[in-house]
Amino acid sequence: MPRKPESVPAAPPAEPVTGWDEVLSAFGPDPNPAPPPSPSTEPTDGPLATARAALERLSTWVPIRSLARRHRRRMIEHLLAMDAHDRYLRFGYAASDEQIHKYALGIDFARDEVLGIFNRRLQLVALAHLAYGDPVPGDPTRTMAEFGVSVLPESRGRGLGRRLFETAALHARNRGIDTLFIHALSENRPMLSIATAAGAIVERDGSESAAYLRLPPDSFGSQVEQALERHLGELDFQFKRQAQVISDFVDSVAEVKAHFDSSGRAAKE
Repeated sequence: MPRKPESVPAAPPAEPVTGWDEVLSAFGPDPNPAPPPSPSTEPTDGPLATARAALERLSTWVPIRSLARRHRRRMIEHLLAMDAHDRYLRFGYAASDEQIHKYALGIDFARDEVLGIFNRRLQLVALAHLAYGDPVPGDPTRTMAEFGVSVLPESRGRGLGRRLFETAALHARNRGIDTLFIHALSENRPMLSIATAAGAIVERDGSESAAYLRLPPDSFGSQVEQALERHLGELDFQFKRQAQVISDFVDSVAEVKAHFDSSGRAAKE
């Protein structure tokens, strides 16, 4: 009589899949736990951090050009384009056209520094004035430079004032200035926000405010950064000027061609 085959025991029901850590927890704590993640060892200051910050600024580069006496006309046009309220915030009073002319003509380019940003049509859309030579109140051994800026309405919201402030701080630092000073109306929040974000100490006195930013000493990296930005700003301006010349030439040719076409049609008629 054939032997009845033994029945094969049924497989146990599958247990629900759980996380590996949950499975191992049944055996007690891990005798060799993983060490906690170490804090970042990347330096927050020093040459490496300075180079990293410079690369970040270059990634969002804005062409800033140093201006000279020959740019006074463009500076006057820029300042005259501001309305009464913008003039009030820039100068602390609603400057008239005559006062703006007097201010622009009185800038000493041999002592001070003027920075500008041009658009593609070579219009000066942002202007900064860095005045040197004033001593720090209470400490005549320290040097100070005063910063003022204006941006036309159509070019606001793009951080141009902040970039001009950063460039002015770099130039002042490389000239041995240890304090950057801003005198502004308390209602000029954009200007005071730029200064506060840079770490300046703001002192309010009613309707007026003063901001003081202590600058670090210059270094080889800061000198190279300024030279590079100056060179790139000049190249950008020359490129825009050549593009403007070509555009004007093309427009002139098109105008002459249209004139001859209209003359030819008139002769045929």
